[in-house]
Parts: sequence; C-alpha cells; structure tokens
Amino acid sequence: MRKRVAFIADSLDNAHRFQQVFSQVGVDVSAGSTVQIDKLLAVGSPCDAVVFESRGHARGCLARIKSIAEDRNLPLLLIVDEPDLDAVAPPYLANCDYVVHGASSAECAMRLRRLMWSEGSDSSADLISIDALSINLATYQVTVAGDPVDFTYLEYALLAFLAKHPGRTFSRDALLQRVWGFDYYGGSRTVDVHVRRIRAKLGPEISQRLETVRGVGYLWNA
Repeated sequence: MRKRVAFIADSLDNAHRFQQVFSQVGVDVSAGSTVQIDKLLAVGSPCDAVVFESRGHARGCLARIKSIAEDRNLPLLLIVDEPDLDAVAPPYLANCDYVVHGASSAECAMRLRRLMWSEGSDSSADLISIDALSINLATYQVTVAGDPVDFTYLEYALLAFLAKHPGRTFSRDALLQRVWGFDYYGGSRTVDVHVRRIRAKLGPEISQRLETVRGVGYLWNA
C-alpha cells in the first residue's frame, strides 16, 4: 500500500517543487491550505506524514501542526525561511525535520524519505496487540488469531481510534468529529451501525472490549 502525505501550504511557491518530490518518493498526496488542516489531518484520515510550509501567516499554525503530528505519531517535514532556523529550539520532535525554502527537490526528497523510512520507523508504536487481536496502524491491517479481518475504511478508523485511546469514553458526536471528520453532517446513529459491524467481525470474545457506556457513547477496554 502506497503511503499518503498531507501537504499543507498557503502559497504556491513550493507546489511545483514538491510535486516532483512526491513523485520521486513514490507517495500519494492530499494537499490544501491551513484552512483545511482539520480535514486533512482528521483522526482516522489516511496520512503517513505531513509536509507543512511554515512561512508567513502560516507560522501561526505551527504549534497546532506539531501537536497533531505528535499526537498521531506522524513524521513532519517543515518548510521554513532561512532566518527562521535561528528560532528552532528545544524541545525537538523526535520525527521532525526542516528544509529551507528554495531547497532542491533532491534534498527535500531525501529528508522526506529519511523521515518516513528510517530504521525503526515501522516500530511497535504502530502495532496494537490485545489477546488475539492485532491492529497495524502503519498498514491499516487488522488480524484476529493471525487471520486478516476485512474492515471498511471507516470501520477500521473507528476501531483504531478507540483502541489508541483505551479506557476513555467518547460520545457519538465526538466520534463523528474525530473519525468521520468535521464535514460530516449525518446522524449519530451511523456510529452505532459501525460499532455493530465491528463487533460482528471481531468475534464474541474480542468484541466485548468495545463497550457501550449507556447514555454516553463507547470506550475500548484494554
């Protein structure tokens, strides 16, 4: 499965260069401006790395981008103006790198490859294992007792989100926002439908971990 990168920029300065970069690296791309951050980086959206043009007014979104990348364990490549490098100070994100605006396509591609495929990048942090259940967050695959389970994307996204936040109860509206995204305007009943399908596919033993909290929503009991 090809990896997907979210490219967020408010200018077109780097659009042509990074088209070449993404072609060299061999990834699919979701692109947009800072206005679309919530949509591009919604929990559950397919994203394996973020490239963010932290220049001009967009610098005001940098803390937010870093927080999302850290929360979702996403590699982050920042495009900055050279004078802004002086402001780069600890604490550093473990999976973050910088390129100066105007850097060559070859350098940008090298830094992105290093972030996405460095040794240990496909680590145990990408794997949730509970009893016979295994969820691979890097490949979007789920197995039960070693057998693959065929989930739709939204079924997988809902299961993975809850499993990544064990012991925490989420309301149906919160799950719609965090998994379906901010542009979803359907009713909360769709969450119940997806939960029933997930439980049926997980089987009677593992499905007990996906608990209903009456009058509130759902939680994953690890």
